[in-house]
Amino acid sequence: MGWITLEVRSRRRAELVDITGRVAEVVERSGVRDGTCHVFVPHTTAGVTINEGADPDVARDIESHLGEMVPKEAVFQHAEGNSDSHIKTVLIGPSCEAPVRQGKLALGRWQAIFLCEWDGPRTRQVEVAVSPV
Repeated sequence: MGWITLEVRSRRRAELVDITGRVAEVVERSGVRDGTCHVFVPHTTAGVTINEGADPDVARDIESHLGEMVPKEAVFQHAEGNSDSHIKTVLIGPSCEAPVRQGKLALGRWQAIFLCEWDGPRTRQVEVAVSPV
């Protein structure tokens, strides 16, 4: 099947966008019964993570507290004005993996996959591949 590219649109400068359903669709279409789902974001100011998706306050807490840890207004050498976004991406990372079992994305009960936007709003690409065990 190879890599599938999903386009994801963010609405705010900093936003965790739940992409679990879209990734799950790629897994189900892949035909892989047991394996690994790889999710990669080819951007330097956006990342991807797995965290709690049941309570939207968790995503908002992550957004706000990373904003406090790495404020946009801090002094940076990079002249574009988005160094905070690059640093937040380093903290989150550009990729994650999840198991595939019986043809389905096998996340934990409360888990979801999020595109972590730090320099939006933008349209981002998310690359998804499913590999058999």
